[in-house]
Amino acid sequence: MSDNTIDSNYLQNQAKAELHLHIEGSLEPEMLLNLARRNNVTLKYRDINEIRAAYAFNNLQEFLDIYYQGMSVLITEDDFYDLMFAYLTKAHQDKITHSEIFVDPQAHLSRGISLDVVFAGFKRAMEQAKQEYRLDSYLIPCFLRHLSEDDALRTFDVLMDYRKDFIGIGLDSSELGNPPRKFKNLFDRARKENLKLVAHAGEEGPAEYVWEALDILGVDRVDHGNAITTDKELMVRIAKDGIGLTMCPLSNQCLQVVPDLRNHQALQLMNAGVKVTVNSDDPAYFGGYLNKNYQALIDSLNLSKADLDKLIRNAFDVKFA
Repeated sequence: MSDNTIDSNYLQNQAKAELHLHIEGSLEPEMLLNLARRNNVTLKYRDINEIRAAYAFNNLQEFLDIYYQGMSVLITEDDFYDLMFAYLTKAHQDKITHSEIFVDPQAHLSRGISLDVVFAGFKRAMEQAKQEYRLDSYLIPCFLRHLSEDDALRTFDVLMDYRKDFIGIGLDSSELGNPPRKFKNLFDRARKENLKLVAHAGEEGPAEYVWEALDILGVDRVDHGNAITTDKELMVRIAKDGIGLTMCPLSNQCLQVVPDLRNHQALQLMNAGVKVTVNSDDPAYFGGYLNKNYQALIDSLNLSKADLDKLIRNAFDVKFA
């Protein structure tokens, strides 16, 4: 076997970092049903098969519709604990030792769920995972770009009561029609609080959105960033500045951003010197946790062992905590 051949156990045995995981997107159909029953929440699905069928969609907006419906079952501290610990257990099984986890506070506050409840449940699970799994995990609240910047700023004020519980802020939800510049004032305020800054950009949106994320928001890392391959100057800039891209192959495939993973931009970008990382995004909806995303790229792009090692190392190089 050559040095570049990836043995079936090699991927499994490597310690990894994950930097792009939406915790609400790890809500598996079985947990959705169980929490609905526990909390007496009426779902429009009659059984687990109907829920699984609903976890199929054709684009980002269809996914977001079911994603926000699913959150309705998250009500108590124990619900948020169960959600987080289930993800961290799967992360441990994939040999993740460091995870930076997105949470959508606006989606919970708008349902009348206090951030006391959200953070208490998450923190309990994260502390348990640190003790039991030696897995370090950190929260990054994300703001919903389809809502107004004023709403984001009001939420930011509430969040600052929990400043010790998170390391940065991000920007997610519907990208098209909601350019990064819409949230300049929010990111200016976050920077003054010494928070790390990330934003989804260049997933469904154009390369111009990535420029805005860098030059207007001042992000430290770009989430997704597929579109930068359309702009050579931008690729050179991101490589030169060592800005990490948190790419999500199975998400890209499910949402038709890259329908055929043989065309995924990860290897092209990595060969251009960009610090590409691999992540699972919303694994309950997109068909796989971190190792499945790595395996999908290995199979589709015929990655070498050296390629895999570099992808894994990149994630540790651009992690925050």
